[in-house]
Amino acid sequence: MKKFSIFFLTITFAGLLTVGCGSNNTASTDSHKSNADTFDVTAMKKVIEEKNNRFTKAHITHDSAVMINIYTQDAKVFAPNSDVVIGRPAIAVVVSQYMKFDIKEFREETTAFYGNEDYLIDEGNYFMRYGKDNIIDKGKYLNVWKKEDGDWKIYSNIWNTNMPATPTK
Repeated sequence: MKKFSIFFLTITFAGLLTVGCGSNNTASTDSHKSNADTFDVTAMKKVIEEKNNRFTKAHITHDSAVMINIYTQDAKVFAPNSDVVIGRPAIAVVVSQYMKFDIKEFREETTAFYGNEDYLIDEGNYFMRYGKDNIIDKGKYLNVWKKEDGDWKIYSNIWNTNMPATPTK
């Protein structure tokens, strides 16, 4: 009888332990899946496309406020022929320099878009016409978007031209 009681208690304890641990793991897994399943990358692509439209228009209208405020406070800009620029105040200096180019036309075309609730990646091509001589530049870009204060902003931005280098005189 004593052996039966120990056996019964052992089986009961093991069963309770298994059920208890199993239900916690299931809830945790379901909760994690639920968060991942509710994030809609396609919907976010539309949000980012709208932000890109405002950003590209700001180049043409010389709206430096829109151009600067699309970046997070700790954003990084990897401009061609330049050291990395970090932080919105430093990016404001870069934007003011680009305003001097007198950009007349600027377009971005997304070629790949992916990410999650933490970061969104926007890869694509750009076209720009600027200056009194209507210089054409075509190239590629990559933007990493991150939420700051509930709003998606550019956290990291790099672009470079596809045009051949101009020989120096």
